[in-house]
This record gives sequence, structure tokens and C-alpha cells, in this order.
Amino acid sequence: MIKPPNGGKVLPMKKLLVLPLLALAVTATAVPAHASSVPPINRAALRAAVAGLPGDEASGALVRVSGTAGSWRGSGGVARIGTGRRVDPNGRFRVGSITKLFTATAALQLSAQGRLDLDQTVQHYLPGLLEPAADWGPITVRQLLNHTHGIAGVPVDAKDPSWFFEHRFDTFEPLDLVRRGVARGPEFPAGTRQQYGNMGYLVTGLVIEEVTGKPYGDAVREGIIRPLRLHDTYLPGRDHRIKGPHARGYEATPTGYVDITEANPSLQWAAAEIISSAPDLDRFLNALLRGDLLPADKRVELLTLPPVPDASYALGIQRLEPAPGLVVWGKSGDRPGYNNGVGMTLDGSRTLVYSVNTLHMGGDQPAAAKRIIAAAFA
Repeated sequence: MIKPPNGGKVLPMKKLLVLPLLALAVTATAVPAHASSVPPINRAALRAAVAGLPGDEASGALVRVSGTAGSWRGSGGVARIGTGRRVDPNGRFRVGSITKLFTATAALQLSAQGRLDLDQTVQHYLPGLLEPAADWGPITVRQLLNHTHGIAGVPVDAKDPSWFFEHRFDTFEPLDLVRRGVARGPEFPAGTRQQYGNMGYLVTGLVIEEVTGKPYGDAVREGIIRPLRLHDTYLPGRDHRIKGPHARGYEATPTGYVDITEANPSLQWAAAEIISSAPDLDRFLNALLRGDLLPADKRVELLTLPPVPDASYALGIQRLEPAPGLVVWGKSGDRPGYNNGVGMTLDGSRTLVYSVNTLHMGGDQPAAAKRIIAAAFA
């Protein structure tokens, strides 16, 4: 049986459905389109994608579409169950694994500065980490970033509601988490296949700290957040809260909805801890793919897929085809209560940022997210 955390408030199921009609309205702002290689924005489809909220899978959502083909901002559903408060399209949320794109960018910036060699090994930067040494072949920093390293993940199911309710406020140390993964032995020889997970980015965070002598977050702040003036973006560390305006996250249980907004993000650390907003993520992704944050050769490395079967992840970023013949570079991310994504065409014609307040942490991508993606790139 799923139990909420001590002191957790359970809202009756009917609270999600009995809401003022005002709360069900979609808020939106449109900007005229310009010529581009992608179809014009389908504003009706975008409005419809979020108009059905709240629903069985999600309590609310926000969407931001920008680019030379036009812009649209909107939201649907409610920011807090049991109220009529709308989701703020500019509100903050837990971005989840979109954090990986920040961490990879920081590593590439250090590489451009000559402080970090992406083709040097973990054994060089963190001697003694991969033990027993006889079990481990060379693993490069690049392989950490493109998920071809072969180090096993931490053996916990952080998306199991029962585990989450029991451990959501626990503090985890990155080195301890990495050692737990290493203790499981290699899952496959490095560089032979791609297997997505958080472990490579936990190790990358340790490598960044080793070469800079500072917390990994300093590299993210100094190289990305401050230069781009991302005022809504921060690394929470062990802070349970989301600061500033935000929609609450919930988990549906047999007895009602449990507010799960507050949680200690130390388990995710350099892989999935960041809190941000749609305007900030839009600015970050555009700056990154335009080349404002990296020199040209490092931008090429950012987008280079590893030579393994069925690879779709480059360095912190994924190559996607949401429609036939349309290539988008981006990243998804989720934390309990939040399912998110960013994506952009390299010609700058379209950028999408969305966040859906999903009600099932262990479930598949919510239908609202699929509708948003389809509407944005249709």
C-alpha cells in the first residue's frame, strides 16, 4: 500500500475535478510568425493540447514555443489542486535530466579552456574510484557524457511512490552513490553501446570538481547561469523547496492526491537537480545551439553521436525526429510531479519548452506531453 510521508496532506480525488471554470481556461499569448523551414505554428493544436487539464494524468502544464516561425505561450490546468489558480507560463519547475545539458556544457567549456580533456580517463582524474582496477577498462569523460561508459546505476527505484515517500527528504552524497554503482561492476565494456542513466553525470560532476577545485555547480553558474542572466535558474543542493512562483507537483494515490513538491534533490545532483523556468530554458538552449556558449569545434562535439548501434544521445543532448524529416536537438527530464522537455531546430525556426505536472511518477510520458510535442512540431 502506498503511504504518504509523515505529515503529508492527502487531497480527496474529487478536488481535482470540482474546480472553478476559470481555472480550466487556457492562458495564451501569440506572436506573429515569420518564414522558416518548419510549418507555421498550429496555435489551435497547442491550445487544445493543454485545454483538457486537469485530468487523470496531469493537473496542469505550461508551454513556450519560440523561433523565427513565430511564438506562442500558454498554460492549462491548475497550479494547486483544490484552487482556481492558473499555472503561470513563466513559473519555475524541477527540470530533471535537462540538468545533464547544463553539466555537459560546463564540461565542454572547461575542455575549451584546456582544463579538462574529454578523451582522458576517469582513472586519470579520479584514481582509485573504479575498483577493483582489474575489472575496469579505460572510461573517458566523453563516454560519461554520451552514456557509453558502462557503469551501473544506483540500485534504488526513485520513481517508486513507496520508496519516494519514505526517502524524499534523505540526503545522499555523490561519491557514495557512485561507489554503490561501481560496486556492481561494469554492465558492458565502455564504448560498445549506449545506455541512458544518471551515473555518468554523477561521475562527471566529481571530475569537474577535481579539475576546478570547486563545487561542480560553480562551473554551471559561472559558465552558463550568470552570463545568460538566467534569473529563475538555480542549483538547489539540499534545499527541499522550489523558490518563487511554481505549480505544485502531486502523486495520485488510492485515497487522494499527495503534494510531493518538496523533496531533497541530492540523489540526482549533477544529473537532474536544477530548477528553472521556460523563459530561462528557452534562452539557454538557443544560446547553446547558436554557439554563444561554446566555440565552433566544441559545438560540433556537443552534437556528435557516439559510434555505437542506435545512438541518439550526444553530449548531454539528444537527436530527435518528432516529425518525418524534421531533426530537433533537445532533452527531456522528469522528477516526481514534473515531466518536462526542451527541443530546438538548428536553424532557429522553432524552440519548444514544456512542463507537465504529471500525477503518476512511475508512469509513461503523459498524454498531455505527447500532445504538446505533436502540436509544436506538426
